[in-house]
Amino acid sequence: MRQRRTHRVLVLATRNPDKVREIAAIYAHLGLEIRPVTEWPGVGDLPEDGATYADNAASKARAAAAATGLVALADDSGIEIDALGGAPGARSRRFLGDAATDADRNAHVLALLRGVPDDRRTARYRAVVAVALPGGHDVRVFEGVCEGSVAHRPRGRHGFGYDPIFIVTEAGRTMAELPPEAKNRISHRARALRAAAPYVAAVLGITGEERPAPGANSGRVARGPEPSRRVRPSIGLGDGAAGGDR
Repeated sequence: MRQRRTHRVLVLATRNPDKVREIAAIYAHLGLEIRPVTEWPGVGDLPEDGATYADNAASKARAAAAATGLVALADDSGIEIDALGGAPGARSRRFLGDAATDADRNAHVLALLRGVPDDRRTARYRAVVAVALPGGHDVRVFEGVCEGSVAHRPRGRHGFGYDPIFIVTEAGRTMAELPPEAKNRISHRARALRAAAPYVAAVLGITGEERPAPGANSGRVARGPEPSRRVRPSIGLGDGAAGGDR
């Protein structure tokens, strides 16, 4: 019996409790034992210094799988604002530096976009989920995108990161105004996780899994850096542009 439980353990390569709750809710139907990497105190900082979402997600998943000897899942995500040339992108969590809070980053984005009209405030949330097996196998990565725009002020009390300033196009509300069950149907991370679900189910021996959701890809093997998406910047980022994942 214990062997079967171990067979269905999925390690989450994150120390973010909000992400753990989201992922556990989205994967509840799989009947997995979800365990965050914080349950292994000996695991050090997970590498997150890549140039792309796929780089960051894959490196974190590989490190967690190697350290625990179990299947590991990691994600990296960010907000891409067209008026800022696609920034902050893969550096969304580190925007303004590691000491900045979510509120700091949101305030900085709103300051950069002050006076920018609604039709130029388009943005998207992008997430890449990576699944790694112990033993050095190739990592599979899956992507999800949620289109939207940047609000003029923070709205809502749910979620985290840039959720209070990101208006979801199909909902007409900020991500932070959506209850968790609604966010978990349409968010970028939810779409990437649902795209990854059949592969997660397969490697953990679960059958009858769902198909990928709209807005999500069907997965690819991560063997190196992915091509960077280039958008011509129209607004300068100033000195605060040093800052991954939400």
